[in-house]
Amino acid sequence: MAIADRLKRWASALKRDVLTLWIAARDSRTPVAARVLAMAVAAYALSPIDLVPDFIPVLGQLDELLILPLAIALALRLIPAALLAEFREAADRRSGRPRSRVAAAFIVLVWLAGAILAGSWLLLSA
Repeated sequence: MAIADRLKRWASALKRDVLTLWIAARDSRTPVAARVLAMAVAAYALSPIDLVPDFIPVLGQLDELLILPLAIALALRLIPAALLAEFREAADRRSGRPRSRVAAAFIVLVWLAGAILAGSWLLLSA
């Protein structure tokens, strides 16, 4: 099997797992710690705005290539196997990508807070 085919399968599985986490975060049967982590990971993965923009060398790609897959794997491990199988089936049946305006708003607020802190630091150091 070619490397490109394996990468496509891996990316497809990641997409399904993000949707699985989104479903798990909204189900009351999911343990609280798993729900919180699943919600955070799914919100970040589905957000149209990156916390670390891709134009920042190395770090911009590091979150999508390393940090996000590790966070997805950790969140999935916290969900009981029977529930995880049910949520994955639901993710396979679902079409379309969920949107999270709350997550987008949160990331915009984080960027604004960072810009304000950076601006005040620059003003104070000048």
